[in-house]
Amino acid sequence: MAATVSRQERSSAVTEMPDELRADVRLLGGLLGQVIAEYGGDDLLADVERLRKAVIGARRREVSVDEITAMVAEWPIDRAVQIARAFTCYFHLANLAEEHFRIRTLRVRDTGEEPLPESIAQAVQELGGEKVAELVEGLRLHPVLTAHPTEARRRAVVTAIQRISGQLTTYNSSDRGAAERAETRRRLVEEIDLLWRTSQLRSTKLDPLDEVRTAMAAFDETIFRVVPLVYRSLDAALGGGDGTRKPMARAFIRYGSWIGGDRDGNPNVTAKVTRDAVLIQAEHVLIALENATLRIGRSLTLTAGYTPASRELRTALAGAVNDHPDLVSEMATRSPQEPHRQWLMFVAARIGATRQRGLDMAYRSPEQLLNDLRIAQTSLVEAGANRQAYGELQHLIWQVETFGFHLAELEVRQHSQVHADVLAELEAGRTSERTEEVLATIRTIAWIQERFGVTACSRYVVSFTRSADDIAAVYALAGHALGGRAPQLDVVPLFESGADLAAAPAVLSGMLKIPGIQARLAADRRLEVMLGYSDSAKELGPAAATLKLYEAQEALTAWSDEHGVPLTLFHGRGGALGRGGGPANRAVLAQAPGSVGGRFKVTEQGEVIFARYGHDAIARRHMEQVTSAVLLTSTPSIGTRTAEAAGRFRGVAEQVASASEKAYRLLTEAPGFPEWFSLVSPLEEIGSLRLGSRPARRGLGAPRSLDDLRAIPWVFAWAQTRVNLPGWYGLGSGLDAVISESGLDELRAAYREWPLFASLLDNVEMSLAKTDRDIAARYLALGARDDFVEQVLTEYDLTRRLVLEVTGHTRLLEDRRVLSRAVQLRDPYVDALSHLQLRALSTLRADDNLSEEERERLSTLLLLSVNGVAAGLQNTG
Repeated sequence: MAATVSRQERSSAVTEMPDELRADVRLLGGLLGQVIAEYGGDDLLADVERLRKAVIGARRREVSVDEITAMVAEWPIDRAVQIARAFTCYFHLANLAEEHFRIRTLRVRDTGEEPLPESIAQAVQELGGEKVAELVEGLRLHPVLTAHPTEARRRAVVTAIQRISGQLTTYNSSDRGAAERAETRRRLVEEIDLLWRTSQLRSTKLDPLDEVRTAMAAFDETIFRVVPLVYRSLDAALGGGDGTRKPMARAFIRYGSWIGGDRDGNPNVTAKVTRDAVLIQAEHVLIALENATLRIGRSLTLTAGYTPASRELRTALAGAVNDHPDLVSEMATRSPQEPHRQWLMFVAARIGATRQRGLDMAYRSPEQLLNDLRIAQTSLVEAGANRQAYGELQHLIWQVETFGFHLAELEVRQHSQVHADVLAELEAGRTSERTEEVLATIRTIAWIQERFGVTACSRYVVSFTRSADDIAAVYALAGHALGGRAPQLDVVPLFESGADLAAAPAVLSGMLKIPGIQARLAADRRLEVMLGYSDSAKELGPAAATLKLYEAQEALTAWSDEHGVPLTLFHGRGGALGRGGGPANRAVLAQAPGSVGGRFKVTEQGEVIFARYGHDAIARRHMEQVTSAVLLTSTPSIGTRTAEAAGRFRGVAEQVASASEKAYRLLTEAPGFPEWFSLVSPLEEIGSLRLGSRPARRGLGAPRSLDDLRAIPWVFAWAQTRVNLPGWYGLGSGLDAVISESGLDELRAAYREWPLFASLLDNVEMSLAKTDRDIAARYLALGARDDFVEQVLTEYDLTRRLVLEVTGHTRLLEDRRVLSRAVQLRDPYVDALSHLQLRALSTLRADDNLSEEERERLSTLLLLSVNGVAAGLQNTG
């Protein structure tokens, strides 16, 4: 029987909606309706309402899918386009309302009586301050922003939504009078009207530097401000840090970026792009540091009579007067008898000179800036002004320690085969354009290190590492590029396929013989290894890939212990569940024992960046959750419990993995499957969305095999079909194999006791909840392969049934009320866009006689619906 959301389930979800959330959804939805009517007349709004009510009726089995198909087919394409725009805008506003409700909920729960669940304070309470203080010394959280095209929204749309968010916050403020609320409501309508009139589709393709600037928005708007607040949370939990003593917390977060550095399969990322990317990052961080220093300096109106300067500060000021008499004299005139203020204003001027390359005043390194800031801090402490020393000034010091002058370490990535081909050319005495580009990239790394320091760009990730020779190749190329002046390189192997993951320890053993690695270990006894979640999941299926990655972590941890070489595991996780996505803190807690060791490095991609860093409160909550999980996972007691569970359920896991992989490969390796996938999904059209600078596939034309297709469009396209196949396919067969042999008990015990297995099933359950069987069947039918359709739907029914049996739930997401409500309330509106998309896709697939104009208009409808479904599911790849 087809899996559906019953009338009772939907009614329950509506009943569960809190009053504040319902009020915001109704307010924003009503204002959008007003804007639509003003733009296209009451008849346009009426058509939107007809479709809205019809899809809700279909969920209740009161309206047939055929009736909706007929309704959508009768509209002219231009009208269908406007209706698709309406539902897409609705999702943007609904997402915004939920974000506001989440923030309000966090604030309500934060009573101060007990720590928030999954917060740093709760981790300290559970582990004890002494244990956490030990862990803090080696603690490192290392998020790496990547430019994979998983953010379907234009930056202009994101900015419009942020303005609406600001107005909604003002509108809901309890201290506003009637006139102020009326004005705010008018501004809300104005901003929603602007969102409606802003194109949802990009007119030009992004280039890599556009992607760099897009990521900078997250830094400018949240990351820079929020990071010191996370440190403050840790400090407060460790000892009641109220800004009157030297903090116990240290700056443990470092950001990385692949944006402008990842050239694997992206010819648009050149050596010049990498150089420009670092300069853009530097511009943003230096502006932020200069502004913060100016703000703090202006506030330090501490008269020398009450807060005298230390001898060190007086000496530093005298040196500044000697070197720059006019500038410092002007500051002294504006701020007489305020030495700390004068000094901070002078420091701000030096940061500005650093940004503008004013060589006579510029700082040569962040360490010089930190020294000057600590001169002020020490002086304030000596004068008894501890609150000023360890307040905002401490935040600034933490920001410099975290971001330096480069903001995030730019990491370079390239495919191992490219290096092999280039080395072969060089050894044959030939140089092609590609060879020159690879050598230019290494020279650019050297230039970045000279300008900004080694930490600004030293990691070089090698995709599809198969042997130690792939790592040695990078050091050989560095020698060709610069000889004895080669930059310091931390070459990082990336293991992606099942076979490569299994071979990882042997590759590391081979790496120990490479002189470049030996020199690196002599300086810093630590290596980094990257594990690829996307390609392993595409190759093996979600269940087998999850277990294969866990086994790789275990094997690498054992290798580390045996060789006495500490490892940092770098997790290449995507935003979608089919690419290793899901709640980040749960992912940390599910890692193999000993594999974290106080350090967690992970990619953050596409829509995940703006979902996690779009608002200060949510960004802080995300960072605290991950930090809490890293602290908990790094303790022996939790590691022991996890190891015992892994040992007990090893046989069950291997049985699930084997059967699930067999089922997955039976489908995806079947003759004709890649061509069928291209027909049943908007795969070809997704490239027209201009999501990013990177090509969607490694070759041209329809994919001949899944190897030709990148993991991101693979997941994105399946999400559009409402199948979400990469997030669940094969698990049902895996669970069935165990149940057929030994029953449910062991699986249920594994779900209760083993964090990895619980995380796998929870993520699959979430993916299933975002799947719609009825609509999926309509997409699958477009490929004219009944055998594939039956295979997919049979596995879906099996997986859904057995996941519920193992978890003990009566419906999907039964124990995750907030997420369940969000999915169920969005589903009908996503259905509307899916019906519009199906109309466009089926016509484009079936009618070869379309005129150029008709094809263009249908493509516009298709792409608008793709954008809207992505906004509705909040899961684009």
